[in-house]
Amino acid sequence: MDIDYHEWSGEAQFGHGESSGTEVGNAGLRIGTAAGVQDGAEYAWWTSPEHDVPFDADELVVSWNAVTPPGTWLTVEVEAHTDSGQRTPWFSMGRWSFDETDVRSTSVPGQRDETAHVAVDRLVAADGVRLRGYRLRVTLCRAGGTDAGPVLSAVGAVASAVEPRTEVATSPPGPGLGIELPVPRYAQYLHRGHFAEYGGGGDGWCSPASTEMVVEYWGVGPTEAQLAWIPHDHPDRSVVHAARHTFDHAYGGTGNWAFNVAYASQYGLRGRVTRLASLRDVEQHVAHGVPVIVSVSFIEGELPGADYATKGHLLVVVGFTGTGDVIAHDPAAEDAASVRRVYLRAAFETVWQRTRRTEEDGAVVGTPAGIAYLIAPPGASLR
Repeated sequence: MDIDYHEWSGEAQFGHGESSGTEVGNAGLRIGTAAGVQDGAEYAWWTSPEHDVPFDADELVVSWNAVTPPGTWLTVEVEAHTDSGQRTPWFSMGRWSFDETDVRSTSVPGQRDETAHVAVDRLVAADGVRLRGYRLRVTLCRAGGTDAGPVLSAVGAVASAVEPRTEVATSPPGPGLGIELPVPRYAQYLHRGHFAEYGGGGDGWCSPASTEMVVEYWGVGPTEAQLAWIPHDHPDRSVVHAARHTFDHAYGGTGNWAFNVAYASQYGLRGRVTRLASLRDVEQHVAHGVPVIVSVSFIEGELPGADYATKGHLLVVVGFTGTGDVIAHDPAAEDAASVRRVYLRAAFETVWQRTRRTEEDGAVVGTPAGIAYLIAPPGASLR
C-alpha cells in the first residue's frame, strides 16, 4: 500500500498559495478584510499550492482542524490532476460548523464526472484513472453581524494506492508491547433508542464514541454548559454531544471521518484522517502515548472476541499485550466494563488492512484498508 499524507498549517505554509480576504495569525488562517458577501454572509478563501503525489493514487481523504464559533463555518474543496493530465472539477468535501445556528454540517452527495466521484468523505478516482496531485481550497464564512470568525489551524489530505487484497500478512510485534494507555471507556449501545435524530441513536455512534474517548483521554472535552441540553440523568452525555456535532446531515450518520477529526480540533487538539500500513505503525503511536482510532470491517466469526459483524466500525486501539495482540476500547458494547477487549493480532490486522472481503453470500465488498484517526495535542508527533 502506498500512502502519502500532506498538510498545510502555520504561518509559513498558509502564506503560500492563492488567497482573497484571508490573513494568517498565530492561531491559523482567518478572515481579514472579507473577499465578498453572499446570501448575507461574509467570506474569504485560501487555495493551497499544488501537491504532487509520488505515485499513482486511487483515492484522497481530506481532513481539517478548525474552530468555528457560533455564526461561522467553512467549506473544504479539492481539485486533483490525473495521470493523463486532466484536472477534476472542484469537488466539495464538506461544509463544517461546530455550531448549528446558521448552517448544518454536511457532505455533498451526487458529485461525479469521468475523472472521479465523492463518496461522503473520500474522493475516489474513476476506473482507469489515477490521481497524481491535488490542491485544496478552504472558504471561511461568517453570518452578517457576527464579529467572530472561523480559524483554520490545519488542512491536509492522505493519498493512497491500495492493491486489491483479501489476505494480509501479520506484522511482527514492535515497540507497543505491554503498553496499555488509560483511555476512558464509552459504550455506544447505552444510547439505543435515544436522540435518534443524530443517525438513529447509539447503534450508529461508534465513531463519535471512539472520538470522545480519545478527546477525553487528552483531558479536554465539552463543558457542563455545552452539555446542558442533554438530560442530567442520561448516561455518558459527552458521547451524545459528540454525536450531535459530528452528524452529517446529507449522509445521515455520525461516521464522516473528517467531521470527527474536526470535532476534536474544537477542543484545541490536532488531528488527521490518514492511512497506516500495519499494526507496527499503530504501535509507534501507542508507544508515544497516542491512542489510534481505526476502521474495521468483518463478517461474524472473522474477529474472535467480537460478538457482532460490521460493514464498517470504528474503535480505539489503546495498547498491546506482551505477545502483540491488540487491546481495544470497542464501543460496540452495552456497558463500560465490556468496552475493553483483546483481539488476536493476525485477525485484527486482516479486518483493518485488507481492501476486500467476501460476504456470506459470496459477494466481494470493499473495506477501509488501514484508515485511522490520529488525534493529539499540538506538538505531538503524528507520523
